[in-house]
Amino acid sequence: MRILLSGCSGLIGRAVVRELRSRGHDLVVLVRRPPAGESEVYWDARTRIDNVSQLEGIDAAIHLAGRSVACRWNAAVKEEIRSSRLASTRLLVNALAGLQKKPHTFLCASAIGFYGDRGEEPLTEQSPPGSGFLAQTCLEWETAAQEAQAHGIRTVCLRFGQVLSPEGGALQRLLPIFKWGLGGPIGTGRMWWSWILLEDAIEAILFLLEREDCAGAFNIVSPNPVRNREFAHTLGRVLRRPAIFPVPAMFLRALFGEMAREVLLASARVFPERLKEAGFQWRFSDLREALRHAVGGASG
Repeated sequence: MRILLSGCSGLIGRAVVRELRSRGHDLVVLVRRPPAGESEVYWDARTRIDNVSQLEGIDAAIHLAGRSVACRWNAAVKEEIRSSRLASTRLLVNALAGLQKKPHTFLCASAIGFYGDRGEEPLTEQSPPGSGFLAQTCLEWETAAQEAQAHGIRTVCLRFGQVLSPEGGALQRLLPIFKWGLGGPIGTGRMWWSWILLEDAIEAILFLLEREDCAGAFNIVSPNPVRNREFAHTLGRVLRRPAIFPVPAMFLRALFGEMAREVLLASARVFPERLKEAGFQWRFSDLREALRHAVGGASG
């Protein structure tokens, strides 16, 4: 297939590019620097895509671009987080819709932030959106993506949970702390963490890319969410380090404000019901095995 990609500098994007190329797919990559060749197209993710004619003939598009939420929020940062997702998605959908031969598939990133902080409630793709900034942003993001469906393009929204990899994301930040023996649960540790190993997340993306009968929202998570304290203790055991130093919730709220409440301290017990129904098979559905694979059981 000839596939268009955005967000290729991020953790998931880099891994998707590697895997697609290893499988022999022809890639066209949207970049924010001068293009290095015919396989790259410049775009300003909010305003324009240059040389749209180079997109003619693509079979599918995978949209992973968006500003990171892992920082302290203020009004300007929140607007940047929101607009980086909505504007880029609308721009890309409009470009795809204007092609003479439209792609058959559009996969757009989203997040389980769609559900908000829901405590003990089991959540599936049928659950309604939650409240808060992230939930509203994800709802608007998915609505923008679904406009592609009106143009006859099969559209899938990828609601990513916590993607585990030593190359980026939360695990990369936690590893040094836990290796020093200073790790532990966050606050009470009772909040649910819905996670997936990077390799399984990539396999799920490629599975949905090829399954023409799959459309709509899919939770990209393991079937086995865990409480944060279980995650911390399991990571400690894998690294052969203690995990007994809790991070006070008050400290996180003081340091990160609203982001701490909606991301670090939120509880989302999410299940991948639609992936299961479609027949997807996880390589690593057990947290301990996933972490052992990710970090190699390293203790140093």
